[in-house]
Amino acid sequence: MKLHPNRRRGEIVAKFDGEPRMLCLTLGALAELESAFGVTNLAELAGRFEAGGLAARDIVRIVGAGLRGAGNRLSDEDVTEMSTEGGAAGFARIATELLWVSFGGGEADGSSTTTPDREGQVPVCPENPPGPQAVTR
Repeated sequence: MKLHPNRRRGEIVAKFDGEPRMLCLTLGALAELESAFGVTNLAELAGRFEAGGLAARDIVRIVGAGLRGAGNRLSDEDVTEMSTEGGAAGFARIATELLWVSFGGGEADGSSTTTPDREGQVPVCPENPPGPQAVTR
């Protein structure tokens, strides 16, 4: 099944256990992350990610919230048992890309991806998005 992420809505696609899945940090997913990280608003949440230094548990929470935000019925425990290309570094790249498109990085200049969005446009995004600390509000 071919998935077509709309990066303007903060959607990305990543493969877990060889299966492509959509991820999106919806408002509900962001509220979930606010609670998980003990912050009171989106500015504090963005600041938490800008500070860098995400732990493995943080990455699990971000990826899990993104999967649930896109309609996947998976718990954080399920995420801990999944695998992706590149192992832990692959999970970190997925979490970084998800944060990048969710906090305004989806329209950044850079090399374009080859997957068009639902409107048929090829989104422009960096090939290797910067870490969460580089996201601007």
